[in-house]
Amino acid sequence: MRRWLLPLLMLAGCAAPARLAERGGDHLFVWAGAVAEGESDFLAVVDVDPASPTYARIVATAPAGARGGAHHTEHHMPRAGLLAANAFGSGRTFLFDLRRPLRPAVAASFGEAGEYMHPHSFARLPNGNLLATYQMRGHGNARPGGLAEIDMRGRVLRVSDAADPAAEPFIRPYSLVIVPELDRIVTTSSDMHAAAISRSVQVWRLSDLQLITTIALPPGPRGAENEDPAEPRVLADGRTVMVSTFNCGLFLLRRLETDRPSAQFVHSFSQSDRCALPVVAGRYWVQTDASYPALISLDVSDPERPREVGRLNLEPRQFLHWIALAPDGERIVISGGNGDMRHRLLMARIDRSNGRLSLDPGFRTPGSAEPGISFDRDEWPHGQFGKAVPHGAVFANPAGSDRP
Repeated sequence: MRRWLLPLLMLAGCAAPARLAERGGDHLFVWAGAVAEGESDFLAVVDVDPASPTYARIVATAPAGARGGAHHTEHHMPRAGLLAANAFGSGRTFLFDLRRPLRPAVAASFGEAGEYMHPHSFARLPNGNLLATYQMRGHGNARPGGLAEIDMRGRVLRVSDAADPAAEPFIRPYSLVIVPELDRIVTTSSDMHAAAISRSVQVWRLSDLQLITTIALPPGPRGAENEDPAEPRVLADGRTVMVSTFNCGLFLLRRLETDRPSAQFVHSFSQSDRCALPVVAGRYWVQTDASYPALISLDVSDPERPREVGRLNLEPRQFLHWIALAPDGERIVISGGNGDMRHRLLMARIDRSNGRLSLDPGFRTPGSAEPGISFDRDEWPHGQFGKAVPHGAVFANPAGSDRP
């Protein structure tokens, strides 16, 4: 395995009040890509404590020491305090030490897992190690990738291949979810290089990382909702998995505990290919759909019959992509989009009693007339390096909790 171990970058960032010092639940970690050639991607720490005098301000940063197109982070902050942040274009992933939120630092990085290249998404195994999807095997995007277990030093411990040519000739592992109660992992298949369309998800055994089956998603009413499976999520019962696609379809996996699971189409968000990340907030599935653009919440208490209960319409050019749920289960950060969202973070709120969505008007750069935080700026806590593009973002968790 090719591996890089970077020196710790102990950057304290801007001065902050003593009361902010190290309260984990009050921070948001944002993985941002540098725009200017020769500058470094970096992780930014945002104060998200509404009672703080530095609310909605960037209070610390940590450069990665490389520029590779900041992409996805983990979706939840791990208990151990080391967060994986993927620079997909470079094939590298960085592990940031965030145990002291105002002093973020790079602890390690990793790239290939033997022949497997370009890690994309991550989930935490019960033992605390990373489980990563790798898009391809070898150069040239010619063969399917796989799954790899990686420790917190960036060392590859085991790899399983995703190839299943009898079921689906074009597999490119994209995202994943772990279902410990069922001894299962679910991965999606969608090619970051857009060489071909996939319509499948794969089910693996958690205990030994063995591929059980590849499921072809059925078409929806317009025939294309099953194209490019994007994000699987476990519902609140800890056993039920639903999968969204970039073509705005939503699918329910059935009989996941067996060796013959299947998929059922249950909902279409729009007639487009502009859907991206979801979160699960109690009984609500909250989905980005950039075609409107909007954030949409569905009541999935009956997962076979999702029912729209909330919609937050953004401005016409605010094309959203990434969202993450806060530990309080009521705040949702929006980032990683395009158009007027290319350099901006927004904060939404969800009413857990009815699923309604709203924008937090108080979450804004001090002095700005627009909601949100702008990354279109020249100066950062680590110096004057120009504008950046925020992508993956995750809330710090209270001590002792892995998930919201």
